[in-house]
Amino acid sequence: MTSYFVKVDSLDSRLIALLGENSRTATSEISRHLGVSRSTVQSRMDRLIRDGLIERFTVELGTEYESRRVKAHVLIKVNQAQTGVAHAGLRRIAQVTAIYAISGEYDMIAVIAAESTVELNRLLDEVASLDGITRTNSSVVLETILRR
Repeated sequence: MTSYFVKVDSLDSRLIALLGENSRTATSEISRHLGVSRSTVQSRMDRLIRDGLIERFTVELGTEYESRRVKAHVLIKVNQAQTGVAHAGLRRIAQVTAIYAISGEYDMIAVIAAESTVELNRLLDEVASLDGITRTNSSVVLETILRR
């Protein structure tokens, strides 16, 4: 059960930081680094998952591959009566890597990662033509300065 009031102590914080660096790190290596037993690490991980602090373990793409992908941040204005339809349409596009609800003139930002500028152009057209989306404004990412 997810609780937004779960207490996180310094051991939990250090464990989360280590998993954030490499979620495939062996439990035995984590236990050595934290100075606790493997069973303590495993029980902490189980609790963090059960309590909803860790939702999933995922893949982080390699720097070389990631640097070759063409990315864009797409500001999206939505017909408010069709927000759910627009969200569903964006979720169906595999190259949409994130969607954020925002305040201001636009309603959302979608992040798109494509293999080429040709594919990116096609994807931007696809996003703009989705039901419920009334306007888009795209910015291509030229360089990533910091990513955590």
